[in-house]
Amino acid sequence: MSLTPLLSASVAIQIHVLAALLAILLLPLTLFRRRRDRVHKVAGYVWVTAMLTTAISSFWINGIRLIGPFSPIHLLSVLTLYNVIWAVVELRRGNRRAHEGILRATAYWSLGLAGLFTLIPGRMMAEALFGEAQVTGFLSVLTLVGLVAFRARVQRDLRGRRET
Repeated sequence: MSLTPLLSASVAIQIHVLAALLAILLLPLTLFRRRRDRVHKVAGYVWVTAMLTTAISSFWINGIRLIGPFSPIHLLSVLTLYNVIWAVVELRRGNRRAHEGILRATAYWSLGLAGLFTLIPGRMMAEALFGEAQVTGFLSVLTLVGLVAFRARVQRDLRGRRET
């Protein structure tokens, strides 16, 4: 692991990575903490700010140019901006179920899927995290994600059987 690729990157990339890492670190606290307590609220405000910063800063990252200076991943940034604002609006309306669902989906797509894309061999984050072992590192992450998804699916199926 080497921080050299990140330290030599543009300020926009550094801000983007720091905001995304903050959002990832806060995710368990915002998802699993008891709702409506002070810690959850503060973590939620910081998480929303980190997500907005991550999405906005992505528009200054143009390494893959397919549509002018943008790539299809920028559509995810637009969706993230929309979803975060929509989730806050739903919370203020008192619709906690919609708020939670929107933010869970946003975390999955904007942190999970986009995060996997950053680890593809040849990308800066893959180089920073895995160095020469980028392919092995990426395959290890994919395996871990697959195992976690499989476990979650099994748990959901078992819960469904108990409820019937």
